[in-house]
Amino acid sequence: MLRISNTRSLVGLLLAALASQAVAKEAEHRGPDKPIMLRQSGGFTIGGKIIPHPMDPNLTLSCDHGYVEYFTPWRPRKTGIVMWHSSSTQTFQNRWDGGEGFKDKFLRREYPVYLWDGPRVGRANWACNATSYAPDYRDKGNFVAWNFGPRFPEWWPDVQFPTESEYAWQQATSSRYVEYDSEASVNLETDAAAVAADSGKLGDSIVYLGNSASGLRAQMTAVKSNTTNIKGIVCYEGYGYVFPDNAGIEPGAGLNAFGPIIVPLEDFKKLAKLTAIQFLWGDHRDESYTFLNQSRQAAALINKYGGNAEVIKLGEDKGWKGTTHIAFADLHNEKVAGFLDEFLHKNGLSHYQ
Repeated sequence: MLRISNTRSLVGLLLAALASQAVAKEAEHRGPDKPIMLRQSGGFTIGGKIIPHPMDPNLTLSCDHGYVEYFTPWRPRKTGIVMWHSSSTQTFQNRWDGGEGFKDKFLRREYPVYLWDGPRVGRANWACNATSYAPDYRDKGNFVAWNFGPRFPEWWPDVQFPTESEYAWQQATSSRYVEYDSEASVNLETDAAAVAADSGKLGDSIVYLGNSASGLRAQMTAVKSNTTNIKGIVCYEGYGYVFPDNAGIEPGAGLNAFGPIIVPLEDFKKLAKLTAIQFLWGDHRDESYTFLNQSRQAAALINKYGGNAEVIKLGEDKGWKGTTHIAFADLHNEKVAGFLDEFLHKNGLSHYQ
């Protein structure tokens, strides 16, 4: 009897140990402490052109290219996430309080990650034309534009930002690149982005992760692409939308920095051929807000032509109060990452190579 009892105890202990290991392994797979194992990382320029010196054709300048920094997990999923910022790559690298950003969160989930700087922006600022910089003292303007509160320095009471940290505020507002906001710049950046997408160097299954002005650029890249490599667009608080030329919508006035941009119907239909599109909004956004309204119009038209587009308000629809303009940097960005996880899985974009 003693021997049977010991045998049962050993079996029970073994089963318990195996179960514990399975739970631990699953936690390790999903948890924030899972090691990031890379097969390779690096960077490259792509697109652009080479121009001769106006006085000496023997002298040339390579310019107006884009720059890609890439990270390939040891066991990569098939779909790569192209993170396209509207201010600097820092917004994807860290949370507002310095915690883990989307770059590492999705490397832990084993998605290839690409950080994209468009022509004349960030690490791709070698321009073919003369450019200039003039200080415009926009720190306090960032506060409202990024949906931290109704006016500086009045924070939303539930805002997902470390409001007591002067350091966090300084990091958020100083980690910026010079932006060139005009329709001409949209076309310049998306010409290079389309070359990158069509080249295969980002793989044959791409999801663009955009924010603010880069959402418009992601849409235009899909419109210009000549391949089926682009599978989806997820944009947080996109400023600017693409519309077909038969929708009765007029293009934006002046430099038209944030659309609407009007394209031929057949080009617009490329958006309807993507696997899925999400236009996401933070909290404290009224339905009368211009760009929210435009996102609903654009989604409806995409779906009219057979697409799969949706508009979601993270504050109202998901209950994530205090979500800001840059949700992936918010204090609750793990929830936001989980929602993107669901999007990728639901649309068949989470498979391994």
